[in-house]
Amino acid sequence: MLNISGLKEGIVLDHIQAGKSLDVYYKLGLDKLDCQIAIIKNARSNKMGRKDIIKIEGLTPDTIDLEILGYIDHNITVNIVHNQTIVEKKRLRLPKKITNVIQCRNPRCITSIEQELPHIFCLTDVEREIYRCIYCEEKYSKKTK
Repeated sequence: MLNISGLKEGIVLDHIQAGKSLDVYYKLGLDKLDCQIAIIKNARSNKMGRKDIIKIEGLTPDTIDLEILGYIDHNITVNIVHNQTIVEKKRLRLPKKITNVIQCRNPRCITSIEQELPHIFCLTDVEREIYRCIYCEEKYSKKTK
């Protein structure tokens, strides 16, 4: 069995859907950070069968955008580690509004013409995880992606 040592200080992203850890890694911009990061893919899980885990040494909770993480997968657990002990567990939820995480695909949307405008989407259907562009109402569903 593979053993990855625990963290002294940092964050552990747990319960990531198996095979999605690199997606999380890049969307959170972890590739741009100068710290130790361990990505564990397809770890055994009683709850999920298989899961991915990301351990980030020395990172504080305020450096991760929980809104983006909640959009990617609101089932991920964020564990805050201090002195080799989990001191806090954060549960995520789908954010009501996201900015510049997804882009509007409607060629007639103002964001296609005005390049400096932010791409803002609002959650309109929690059950089906549907977001809509605030400018043109274009629908974006996470479940079809």
